[in-house]
Amino acid sequence: QVPLVESGGGLVQPGGSLRLSCGASGFTLDSYAAGWFRQAPGEERKGVSCISSSGDSTLYADSVKGRFIISRDNAKNMVYLQMNNLRPEDTAVYYCATAFGASCPGAHFGSWGQGTQVTVSS
Repeated sequence: QVPLVESGGGLVQPGGSLRLSCGASGFTLDSYAAGWFRQAPGEERKGVSCISSSGDSTLYADSVKGRFIISRDNAKNMVYLQMNNLRPEDTAVYYCATAFGASCPGAHFGSWGQGTQVTVSS
């Protein structure tokens, strides 16, 4: 059973926007920090953003800061990544992950989704 399932990826033009969604199965997200990671072809997986269990604090990689917004709706058991002003360098498989505990610093992400492809190209 896949604990997390991402959706919302696709092909967009540079400057466009996408909203990724991550839904949890079999558990509730309110006790977990949640993060988004991405892996581009030939590159290592990198952290993109993280949000605390309550949604009160967030972290962003410098490469996406100001363009991406992470959010969550614990009532819906969902985590989101709003991606704006997309660039070709954002092309990657995006993964949702969770870490038990409230905060992002030092989080160990033990549950992962299968990934969703985001391609930014003209």
